[in-house]
Amino acid sequence: MAPDPIPTRTLGLWCPDWPVVAARRRGDAPGGEPVAVLERGRVLAASREARDEEVGAGLRRREAEARCPGITIVELDAAADARAFEPVARAVERLTPRLVIDRPGVLAFPTRGPSRYFGGDAGLVAHVLEAVLAEGIDDARAGIADGGFAARLAARRARIVPPGETPAFLAGWPVGALGDETLAGVLGRLGLRTLGAFAALPAPAVLARFGPEGIGAHRLARGEEEHPPALTVPPPDLVEACELDPPAERVDEAAFAAKGLADRLLGSLAERGLACTQVVVEAETEHGEHLARAWRHEGALTPAALTERVRWQLDGWITGGLGERAAAGDRLTGGLTLLRLTPDQVIPARGRQLGFWGGDAAAVDRAAHVFARVQGLLGPEHVVTPVAQGGRTPVERVRWVPWGEPREPGPRRPLQPAWPGAVPGPSPARVLEPPPPAELLDSRGQPVTVSSRGEASAPPAVLRCDALPRRGGEITAWAGPWAQDVRWWDRRGWARRVHWQIVMGEVACLVRVERGQATLDALYD
Repeated sequence: MAPDPIPTRTLGLWCPDWPVVAARRRGDAPGGEPVAVLERGRVLAASREARDEEVGAGLRRREAEARCPGITIVELDAAADARAFEPVARAVERLTPRLVIDRPGVLAFPTRGPSRYFGGDAGLVAHVLEAVLAEGIDDARAGIADGGFAARLAARRARIVPPGETPAFLAGWPVGALGDETLAGVLGRLGLRTLGAFAALPAPAVLARFGPEGIGAHRLARGEEEHPPALTVPPPDLVEACELDPPAERVDEAAFAAKGLADRLLGSLAERGLACTQVVVEAETEHGEHLARAWRHEGALTPAALTERVRWQLDGWITGGLGERAAAGDRLTGGLTLLRLTPDQVIPARGRQLGFWGGDAAAVDRAAHVFARVQGLLGPEHVVTPVAQGGRTPVERVRWVPWGEPREPGPRRPLQPAWPGAVPGPSPARVLEPPPPAELLDSRGQPVTVSSRGEASAPPAVLRCDALPRRGGEITAWAGPWAQDVRWWDRRGWARRVHWQIVMGEVACLVRVERGQATLDALYD
């Protein structure tokens, strides 16, 4: 197998706390005072003055105001942030035409040509920061490394990583830099807290344990491109365009047409088993002016994400280019007459889970009518929907809700990944309700009991139950016991129980022992 080529040398530009900067530029927040920008009730970005008062990302509004009385709170306006970032992107675009925007406040571009023109990496970084400073952004950082991921991290430290030294630069970063909180949490529990430790794992083992998403993160930790190079070339015919007549001078007019383009583009890619990670948005004006900008996404672009980014870009072009505040060289002289979306980077689609009825709205309506009819014949409680909830046993983790009733009676709370003392995975294929009685015996034929400290009287040797093939038999493997002290605060509902995972040849099951009686709770595949 040929080794992977060296990733593209890339410059990353990062404007820290861009939502705060954008809010101040549009007059929603005062300069020099504590400011916090909220998204869904939590702090997304905070100014330097607010961080000095220990206001950081993730805090709730009330907690932020308690730590910093008098702080200015601003709600996130992603479209306004993108519109405010457009002049910065234009300033950098004068140095290179190949820049790609990750999100408002972060952009990148390959350095091969510009670096030679400006006398090396250091000269290129100096020219980029000077162009950004001319737009009134005095707190911007730029860095260069091999690959876009490493370049974004290098920008955070304002560092130029020499060619070939990117893996060593990444090794000391925490796994949280990958941007996947779930993966970072699992790696942390496994003792892998740095990108270097994660990169040292063999790739086949990472793929087997974490799947395609994990192997993509593993490539980033090793300083490689997230997706293998030259896997898929964007088909040349997958370009969606539409003409605007009369020319669009308002954002909502152009965005309405762009939504249809986004849906058609991603639909055409899906038919070929492809997904788009980077798209080029192009537009032409009635006087022949041509505009183009590339947007990148961490994963595969969805119709909503693509439509959102196209709208941001159109807002920046129309509002910034047609407005009075636009620079003379950037001012548009007419409305937009043509929109075009071109997939710039595509990858094999990993698939998506459709609804139970295949995603067909008509099929959903027909099923709803049938279920309502059955409920009328048998009663509401005979047609139910399973809803996941917290719990320690398989039967407790599912709540049955009659069809048509709200699945969430109150605000939805995120489920804990595992309750203390919960029966570990994998989940059983069949849960028996009510559980049939069983006998869990040791090698002497005596019932296995467990003390209040969770200590078994003897290892289980035989399991007998009428619900098992051949009424059970000798136990070949077991795990447990897992002791649970249930509802200890309630005298009536209090119970002490233990669970065993039992294997008998090709049969695996979950056995519960409570008050001296064993029951068969579930069966595994």
